Amino acid sequence: MMTRIIPFVVVIAVACGGGANAARTLIQNKGSDTLVNVAQAWAEAYGVLRPDVAIAVSGGGSGTGISAMINGTVDIANASRQMRESELEAARTNGNDPVEFVVGYDALAIFLHPDNPVTEMSIDQLAGIYGDGGTIETWSQLGVSVPGCASDEIIRVSRQNNSGTYAYFRASVLGDNDFKLGSRDMHGSKDVVDLVENTPCAIGYSGLAYATEHTSMPCLVSADGGCVAPTVATAIARTYPIARPLFMYTAGQPTGAIREYLDWVLSADGQCIILELGYAPATSAECA
Repeated sequence: MMTRIIPFVVVIAVACGGGANAARTLIQNKGSDTLVNVAQAWAEAYGVLRPDVAIAVSGGGSGTGISAMINGTVDIANASRQMRESELEAARTNGNDPVEFVVGYDALAIFLHPDNPVTEMSIDQLAGIYGDGGTIETWSQLGVSVPGCASDEIIRVSRQNNSGTYAYFRASVLGDNDFKLGSRDMHGSKDVVDLVENTPCAIGYSGLAYATEHTSMPCLVSADGGCVAPTVATAIARTYPIARPLFMYTAGQPTGAIREYLDWVLSADGQCIILELGYAPATSAECA
């Protein structure tokens, strides 16, 4: 039997001055760990602008957010990958037709320990390192010796399979292939970078916004033979080989407070926040 999903926006009562109560709208927003920091920044800024609206933000991965949206337990799902056809079908079976909003772009950077001398890589090399059947297992196979990595082993740092970053990397780098076994699969984007910066033998992939001064990011060889660094500018220009869109999904066309919030996210104010945090904006915006 088809069940119609009802938007999860609720109105809560909050204490105001003098003990009076005022209605406050709560919007539930969940999903991508790539987007969780900017989603929290959006929520905080919007709360100042509209104190009558609260945005509750949590992570857990793109798959977690999408599942919650399909099940009707969130209003907005954040995702660093597009919904799969099976997820769209599940949502429609539940009586809603997901609506997709591109809210920004991200360069999916490759992270190395700062002492690693590698400065450029190719998609084929990444596939050889991460892909099932790939034959690249040591740094010496790439022609380098990494200080502090006595074993010469390439320690592959990856994401858990409910992550949109995991799914995007697999589709863009591995194609029809699967990941080889034996990687260290991290729960969040920041966790990947933290492990790499403390592990000389390691390589990992994560969103550009999580870069620190304690890691290095090689450029990636593009189709024309040039090597393109992961930057906001190359994500905007789509010249970086693995730049990707970032999404918000709603269960059907949003209305009311949800629609107003998404309009604000895509406005100059919202897009300047995503730019400030290291992502490329989805729409042109004049930012100070």
